[in-house]
Amino acid sequence: MKFGFWLPVFGGWLRNVTDEDMPATFEYVKELAQNAEDWGYDLTLIAELNLNDIKGLESPSLDAWSTAAAIAAVTKRIEILTAIRPGFHNPALTAKAAANIDHISNGRFSLNVVSAWWEGEARQYGGIFTAHDERYARTEEFIHILKGLWKETPFTYTGQFYQYKNTYLSPKPMKQHIPLYAGGESEAGKQTITKTCDSYVMHGGTVEEITEKINDMKIRRQSLGEKPLETFGMSAYIICRDTEEEVQQELARITEVKEGSPGYEGYKDFVSKSHLNVEVQLKDYSVSNRGLRPDLIGTPEQLAKKIISFEEAGVNLLILQFSPQHTEMKRFAEQVMPLVEKLKKEKQEV
Repeated sequence: MKFGFWLPVFGGWLRNVTDEDMPATFEYVKELAQNAEDWGYDLTLIAELNLNDIKGLESPSLDAWSTAAAIAAVTKRIEILTAIRPGFHNPALTAKAAANIDHISNGRFSLNVVSAWWEGEARQYGGIFTAHDERYARTEEFIHILKGLWKETPFTYTGQFYQYKNTYLSPKPMKQHIPLYAGGESEAGKQTITKTCDSYVMHGGTVEEITEKINDMKIRRQSLGEKPLETFGMSAYIICRDTEEEVQQELARITEVKEGSPGYEGYKDFVSKSHLNVEVQLKDYSVSNRGLRPDLIGTPEQLAKKIISFEEAGVNLLILQFSPQHTEMKRFAEQVMPLVEKLKKEKQEV
């Protein structure tokens, strides 16, 4: 199991807590990323939103791509998975920038392709926001251009959304292909991911829900005659405490949400504009990406056992959220990550 974490570019993950002692500043995320390498984390995911859907529209949030380049320059080992939304970017310029960050990071850069869901943000920032399935059609062309420019010189393409003629891109990425991750639950989304991406990332879910998703994507990929997807990642929010009483106290604190909270409008837009395969409840809104649904809350031993269950279901990357991030990431790294390996080893020896 690989352990990743969401870089807190929004100043936290809790929609009902104003100050989580994790400011949306580069100094904070730089220190966090550097410490994460020492603590044994494998990956950081940098979300791309121009507005803050966690703390409210007027709250600060960091730009994904400039932050990714800066993090690449001040870290040495961790994979930097950065979101890219085709409706906000020129694919040729994206291919160029991605190749450059890949060199800055010495080959540690990867992309999380997101077809976008926030119509209000698109209006404010001039993004292209169309019908759901058309967004995925655009994404397919976008990815085709990225791959073509990274591999071919010159590159020519004529599609429905983009046209390029004899385009040169140099330098190429270090391995001529930057890994592509994506998530989606709609039929259009799953088809696009199966055809174009290397890895599949999922919102938080139960072991049963995640098992079904993984098996479905494996069958889809096999039907195309493609090599298996490399990574099945899942988002989750962590609550780690010494006793069950402390766990429940913290859970109650972070799920006491009222509909008038600053981030509620973004949540409503996400639910209305996305094609989800489960019914989202207000409790799911309290942290992003359905982070509480995997139920990764408990004592270190309880968490380790639950994580092993997800690994047995096929998850090989957890992308985690914590609050406050420094304290809780360090606690998880010291108390849970070694215990996962210990319990797995004991299980194998039986």
